[in-house]
Amino acid sequence: MSNNKRYQVAIVGGGPVGVALAIDLGLRGISCILIERRTEPQRIPKGQNLTQRSVEHFYSWGIAEELRAARVLPPDYPMNGIIAYESLVSDYWYAPPLREIVNAYYFQNNERLPQYLVEIVMRKRMAGLPNVESRFGWSAETIAQDEGGVRVTIATDGRRETVAADYVVGCDGSHSTVRQQIGIERVGANFDQPMVLAVFRSRELNEKLKRFPPRSTYRVMHPDQKGYWQFFGRVDIEESWFFHAPVPADTTRDNYDVHDLLQRAAGFTFACEFDYVGFWDLRIAIAEKYQVGRAFIAGDAAHSHPPYGAYGLNSGLDDVTNLGWKIAATLNGWGGAALLNSYTEERQPVFKDTADDFIEAYIRKDREFFERYSPVRDRAEFERAWNEHSDHAAPRVVTYEPHYEGSPVVFGPPGGVSSAHGSHTFKARAGHHLPPQRLSSGRNVFEELGPEFTLIAFDAEDATVADFQRAAEARGVPLKVIRDTYRDGRTAYEARLMLVRPDRYVAWLSDAAPAHADAVIARAIGAG
Repeated sequence: MSNNKRYQVAIVGGGPVGVALAIDLGLRGISCILIERRTEPQRIPKGQNLTQRSVEHFYSWGIAEELRAARVLPPDYPMNGIIAYESLVSDYWYAPPLREIVNAYYFQNNERLPQYLVEIVMRKRMAGLPNVESRFGWSAETIAQDEGGVRVTIATDGRRETVAADYVVGCDGSHSTVRQQIGIERVGANFDQPMVLAVFRSRELNEKLKRFPPRSTYRVMHPDQKGYWQFFGRVDIEESWFFHAPVPADTTRDNYDVHDLLQRAAGFTFACEFDYVGFWDLRIAIAEKYQVGRAFIAGDAAHSHPPYGAYGLNSGLDDVTNLGWKIAATLNGWGGAALLNSYTEERQPVFKDTADDFIEAYIRKDREFFERYSPVRDRAEFERAWNEHSDHAAPRVVTYEPHYEGSPVVFGPPGGVSSAHGSHTFKARAGHHLPPQRLSSGRNVFEELGPEFTLIAFDAEDATVADFQRAAEARGVPLKVIRDTYRDGRTAYEARLMLVRPDRYVAWLSDAAPAHADAVIARAIGAG
């Protein structure tokens, strides 16, 4: 059976990444259909740690306050954690500052809440968009495409339909049907290590952890685990927890005592009741490309990894905010031929760095640390090394700053490459996230940015602004202009003119007017 309605975008997968894309496209006036086999979000508290950048996305979608209101932990409860040696009764532990140390460089602070609550907030927002149709309880079976569009066969309870659209985006997880059907291969590291995920309730654990200052997570680093974590995470401040840890091969819930594992990691006995016990394989997989013709992949369909550092959901949200405006621009006629290709060119190198240098490398470094240092063999040497280990936690956060300096649609520096490695600064840089600054009106620049491109002009000549406006109008590019003085905190940008993309990355900047404003606009939209 064919669905007579044609959509501009079909989204396969309605977890948080797929719903985020539907919201992003829906707010841009693009008609979408979202296909998701589950009718309700899984009540498993994964993906809890939302970066500042992710919360900025929620602000752009008009639901940042709703997101914060759904939080389970008290508003002032610390979101960082404890790192302990061998167990949670160890004398060797530290509580490093983490993502909160870079809050000032973003318009929104980071946030922490279970993914299923995030999804509830997002689904409600999506339901209010008249141009987005959702098909919960349906699965995608086949994907076909030609020069004219895509066709997705979907099914539920023995019924089948064929959905026609201009583009399809697979947000359908690590076992993505879309990725498999369009023939994209993945590469990465397989650690050959099964892991357990346990969700449980224990007030006794909460009481016994009061030896530590209040924290949201507790990571145990045991030398026998070869660099892998035993990780307790709070869901609330009373009794609800989740736990990740390595387990032997062929472990099942029936043949393994998960409660004993919890107590060994904690270093003490405590009563608990399990709500869920599941298993997953610790591996990193990255798609070789994120697009084939009219089909794209995003989120776990494009890159999957262990839940170390909370890179998964946050990277998926960054994927769709990079891709959404580019698809909309193309459908609305002002995106150039190179714009859609820039999605892979920008996002794939960032996640490769994330996987190689911020996940796999730190597992290896922790393994090497515990192979070399031991308080039993040499206590003084271990204590010096442990203190250095604690000093390295904050720099990991500071240097994780995804950017697109090597993008063909950005005026990056000579020899620039797109990467997850960077630095946080209030200086504006082409290819980087725009730092927040207060305007002379008292409002933050993020409160004034337009939904599409924005020209920020500080003490700029009228003729310069007019040149950009004419160039944008000639190409059909929506452009908002923010004019202000080049004074106060705004001088930290070290640029008087900045062209900001819809995803809040700087495409171009200068202190002086360009020779040809049209050339700047053309390159930023993939037409130059």
